[in-house]
Amino acid sequence: MAPIRVGIVGATTTVGGSGWGANAHVPALRSLPEYELRAVCTAHPETAASSARAFGTPLAYHDFDAMVADPTIDLISVVVRVPGHHSLVMKALAAGKHVFCEWPLGASVAEAEEMANLAAARGLRTAVGFQAQSDPVLNHARTLVADGYVGTVMTVHLVSLGQAIVERGAGRIWQGRRANGANTLTIAAGHAIDALCHVVGDFAEVDARLTTTIRQWRNPETGETLEVDSPDWISVAGRLVSGAEVSFLTATVPTHPRGTDLAIYGTRGSLHIAAPSLNIGPSALRGAQGSAALEALATPAALTLAPDAPAGPPRNVAHEYRRFAPAIASGERYPTDFAHAVQRHRLIAAIERSAAEGRRVAVNVEAAAPR
Repeated sequence: MAPIRVGIVGATTTVGGSGWGANAHVPALRSLPEYELRAVCTAHPETAASSARAFGTPLAYHDFDAMVADPTIDLISVVVRVPGHHSLVMKALAAGKHVFCEWPLGASVAEAEEMANLAAARGLRTAVGFQAQSDPVLNHARTLVADGYVGTVMTVHLVSLGQAIVERGAGRIWQGRRANGANTLTIAAGHAIDALCHVVGDFAEVDARLTTTIRQWRNPETGETLEVDSPDWISVAGRLVSGAEVSFLTATVPTHPRGTDLAIYGTRGSLHIAAPSLNIGPSALRGAQGSAALEALATPAALTLAPDAPAGPPRNVAHEYRRFAPAIASGERYPTDFAHAVQRHRLIAAIERSAAEGRRVAVNVEAAAPR
């Protein structure tokens, strides 16, 4: 099968951005023979040319419309700031391209629904960057739960504490505005809660509290201070569709963040997953049945889908691209597609509504966008 030819927007050698496109997507794609990184698109001719040279791509674009019109490109990867996702994704879909978009898919539920609806109407394959669903350790834990290792899941406890970043340049300080759709709730909590649901199932209801504990960020480039309204403390008590009870906390703290711990307790045993972050890894899995002591559980080698990908951020991104390739070739639905992202946006909206109204809120995960 001929390689899937990719045009990426948001990967650049210039400074000022998060670097996820250049540091995760580009090395992931270059490690996979089923893909050809054919084009890079940036905002200016000079940065496009320098990025293309650095990444070894034959084509450099500074006009996104021209890149999506290129008939030699099959897949568009969108790795820009969240407020730019909707416009670029809609253009790519309208041009008949398959799309991989980083999470969050949109700045709102409405944006995500519009993108998912257009992809479904055009019959195009889509993927969203929920890398935890491609993590070998989490997939092993998911299989163990499904096979009854812990028995009936009774309670689930997740704590994820990351480093608060209070000095941010122009490339990241915009995240302090909640309306831009990229913050601790949508990104860190979004990834963590998707990982939790991947292993043990979806939420039926949530009772949430959101707080902004650090209310000012400083831009060291200008010396200016930004008043922050994005939440950085997300606490959720919930119940899964299965009936299991969940406690969930994601937050950023000024010092000594502990990373992520996911514990699953059932009638026969428990599983414990520790990682700096569940979507990036590396994750470590321990388990025990009955009164036995917890022990490390080895992950089957077959679950490491991209062993040649560099460690760190590229590894699970490469796993996801490798899982996505058969869907593009066959036309079958990819599980972590735009319709799935709509479900996660709706879950986050339910968390926001619960916190705003001070009450328990039912989660509607059934009304996903068309597939």
